[in-house]
Amino acid sequence: MSLHALNQRVKTDLSYLGLDCCSNWVHETPHPDGHVYDAVIVGAGQCGLGIAFGLIRKRMTNILVIDENPQGREGPWITYARMMTLRTPKQLTSIDYGIPSLTFRSWWEAQFGEDSWNALDKIVRRDWMDYLCWYRQVLNLPVINQVKLTRIDPANAGVHRLHLTGAAAPSDTLLARKVILATGIQGGGQWYVPAMIREKLPKHLYAHTSESIDFNALKGKKIAILGGGSSAFDNANYALTEGAAEAHVFVRRKQLPRVNPIRQMEPSGLIEHYHTLADAEKYAVMAHFFNLNQPPTNDTFNRAAAWPGFTLHLGSPWLDVQPSDDGVRVFTEKGSFLFDFLIISTGLRTDPALRPELSVLEPYILRWGDRYKAPEAIASPVLDAHPYLSPGFAYLGRDAKGAELLHGLYAFNYSGMISCGLSASALSGMKYSLPLITAAVADELFADTREAYLEDYFTYDTPEFFGKWPKKTEV
Repeated sequence: MSLHALNQRVKTDLSYLGLDCCSNWVHETPHPDGHVYDAVIVGAGQCGLGIAFGLIRKRMTNILVIDENPQGREGPWITYARMMTLRTPKQLTSIDYGIPSLTFRSWWEAQFGEDSWNALDKIVRRDWMDYLCWYRQVLNLPVINQVKLTRIDPANAGVHRLHLTGAAAPSDTLLARKVILATGIQGGGQWYVPAMIREKLPKHLYAHTSESIDFNALKGKKIAILGGGSSAFDNANYALTEGAAEAHVFVRRKQLPRVNPIRQMEPSGLIEHYHTLADAEKYAVMAHFFNLNQPPTNDTFNRAAAWPGFTLHLGSPWLDVQPSDDGVRVFTEKGSFLFDFLIISTGLRTDPALRPELSVLEPYILRWGDRYKAPEAIASPVLDAHPYLSPGFAYLGRDAKGAELLHGLYAFNYSGMISCGLSASALSGMKYSLPLITAAVADELFADTREAYLEDYFTYDTPEFFGKWPKKTEV
C-alpha cells in the first residue's frame, strides 16, 4: 500500500463512521465582540491534534487549534528532544481512536511495508513527528501556527477571552466557551533549574535540556550534565555524537533506578481505571511513581556509555558551582571538577502560578494541597502544588467564585498527573484519556444551555410521515 492509498483508506473509514459529513450540533453563541468558538485548543502537538479530532468525532466543528511554533515544529520531537527513539513500545496506540488506518503502524507500513514494521525496534522520534504532520493533514484539522497565548481572562457569561501574540495571530483576542491547554510537559509549570545555578552562574555557562543548545560550539569541550533520567543520557550521547570531548553525568542517587513503573501500569489497568481511585490512593500512587522515578532506557544508556569520553558519577549531588576563568567548577562530596559547560536535566516544577497565561486565574485554582492532606511519610510540596482537576481534566475553583471564573477551562498536560494519572502525560495513556476529555467538553457544552436543547425537543413538530390511505382502512 502507498501513502496515497492509505489517505484514501482513511477517508473511506471516516465515511463509514459518518465523520465525512457530520453536522455541528452546538448552538451558536452570539457575542458583541465577534465570533465565539465552542472550543479553542492551545497546543498542536500530539495531545492537541488528538483532542481536535476527538471533538470532531463528537460532531463539534466550531473549534480551533493554536500553536506558538512554526508548522512541523510543534512539541519537542525536533527541537529539544534529543533521544534517538520514543521510549514507549512501538505497538502502543494513542491518537487513532481505534481507527486502524490512523495508527502509526498503518502509516509506516504504507511507506515501508510489513517486514519493515516487524524489524522495527522503537519509533524514531523524527518519524513520530512526520506521522503527526500526516495525521494533521489527512484529517484536515483546523490549526493556526505561530500564535501564542499570553493570557486568559476569566469566563464572563460563559465565554473566555484569550489574548494572543504572534506573526499569524488572526486578532489580538479570541473568544471561546471552552479552552483546553494541551501544552505538554511544561504546560503546567516551568522547567526547573536549581537556584544555586541560576544565582551563581552567567547564562552562557549553562542551559536546561529544554533549551536550544549550540552543540557545534561544544566540540572538543568538557561538559557536565546534572540529572539521572533518560534526558540526561540522551544529551550526553547527543553532545558526544556532535564532537564534545567528554560528557560527565552526575546523579544524586547511589544507584540508577532499574524499575520503570509505567511498564507495570500499561497492562495492569491502572492507567485506564486510575480515575476510579480515591484521593488517598491517587496521591499514594503518584508519590510512589515520583519516588521510583524512571530509569533511562537500556538503548539510551548503552549508547551514551559506549563513548570513551563518557563518565557516570553516582552518589554525587552538586554542592556548589563557581564560575572560573576556565569555565565552571562543580563541587561534590567526591571532589571538585572543572567543565566548559553545564547541561541541566532536572525536569520541571508544576504549579499554575508559574504559567503566565493563568496569571489572572491561578489564585482561584484548587490545588491538591487545598483538598487533601497526605500522610507525613509521603507528603510532598511538589505533588501538593498540582491543580486538583475533575475526572474530565477541568480546573476546579477553590470557592464558588473560582468555580464560576474557571468554568470551561481544561488542563490536558503534565499538571493533570496527580488527578488523572498518566493519561495526558504519556503516550501509554492517551487512548484512554482522549475520549474522556472530549466527552467532558461535549457534555459541558450541552449542559451549559440544556434548556435550549430541551426546548428544541419539546417544540419539534417537523412531519416525517406523509402516507395516505384509502378510507376503507379507517376504523
